[in-house]
Amino acid sequence: MSALYHIFRDAAGVSTDTRTLQPGELFFALSGPNFNGNEFAMQALDKGAAAVIIDQDIPTTDDRIIRVDDSLKSLQELATAHRTALGTTILALTGSNGKTTTKELICAVLKEDLNTVATKGNLNNHIGVPLTLLSLKEETEIGIVEMGANHHGEIALLASIAQPDAGLITNFGKAHLEGFGSLQGVVKAKSELYDFLKSTTGIIFANADDSKIMAQLKEHHPITYGTTASAQFFAEVDDKNDTIALKIDRVRIQTQLSGVYNAYNALAAYAIGKHYGVSTETAKSALESYVPDNNRSQKIRKNNLHITLDAYNANPTSMSAALQSFAKTEGRKIAILGQMNELGKHSETEHQQLVEWVQASSIDDCYWVGAAFESFVSADKYFSNIDQAMVHFSSNPIGDGSLLVKGSRSFTLEKLIDVIH
Repeated sequence: MSALYHIFRDAAGVSTDTRTLQPGELFFALSGPNFNGNEFAMQALDKGAAAVIIDQDIPTTDDRIIRVDDSLKSLQELATAHRTALGTTILALTGSNGKTTTKELICAVLKEDLNTVATKGNLNNHIGVPLTLLSLKEETEIGIVEMGANHHGEIALLASIAQPDAGLITNFGKAHLEGFGSLQGVVKAKSELYDFLKSTTGIIFANADDSKIMAQLKEHHPITYGTTASAQFFAEVDDKNDTIALKIDRVRIQTQLSGVYNAYNALAAYAIGKHYGVSTETAKSALESYVPDNNRSQKIRKNNLHITLDAYNANPTSMSAALQSFAKTEGRKIAILGQMNELGKHSETEHQQLVEWVQASSIDDCYWVGAAFESFVSADKYFSNIDQAMVHFSSNPIGDGSLLVKGSRSFTLEKLIDVIH
């Protein structure tokens, strides 16, 4: 590994995709069920790779080809070696909902005063985490590493790679139940981050209002935030208007976020920023300037129709939180909801309960996209896929009011924004 690390330090970076490979980068030939990166080794060299790491023999004598037993494991070990060599402070975060938004908020606060690197997009798996670590520079003061998982053991693996100094779990929710089995399974799997931090006496940031979170930390002393008076970072939350505001340390922070759930994400960023020396004024400015994008609680206005686009992901917990917040909106309220995936045996029950909740709520009208809803809703409000929904809304105006668009990523509900009127 020392020889490979020496080569890495002289390289321009790391790539696992020849389509985006830049000259001077190391290319790791990774393989999966539907691809074999070893087959692209020579193509990577032709595009200017400094070296290529493969785990299958190929017919070449080029000394830029480095043969290892497992390319993925070598990538992960290289990332840990780099993280260790730099000694950069690493903050890891995971959770069922809000990981990426919270990561972006934390980055927005910290980068004002600290040289900060954060996970790009949602590259939060066994490949994305190493790539984030390998993007750290000597001048990087803090790295924010998002960790995702849908099976037990994955967070433990990612923590062993990143070796975080501090961490945060946003929440435990009904996400990836197909892989975790139950909510209890989610708690156990996500808490693998806590297990690592406890074993290394790392710093834990925790939502004091979340009983499930606090139950995992009975023998630990986390840095807490919340609306509970005992929280170290205590805030009052105002969600009466379209966006939320925090009052903390006698300062009002008016965000451009909607939903109480995002208040906790912003408060976590504030608490972490203050812990690492960011001033109240700087944290306030960063949180007030942050504008949601990439289909996450994104605000869009079309004439007199106020749209909240939250179509990056959906599970029963995030769907419930979004709808409860949306139901408080004044005026006419319409929702377009997409099917929730990866629920396994829980799918039918969760979708039926969602329909029943909406029907009993103050939401005036709702449309449903995805086969999981078909048995529970009327045919005139149901679409099996996004194409059917687009045809309907292209010729049927929604009118004035507030519209929530939320569903799992695979249903691409953001396409509706172009045709809704």
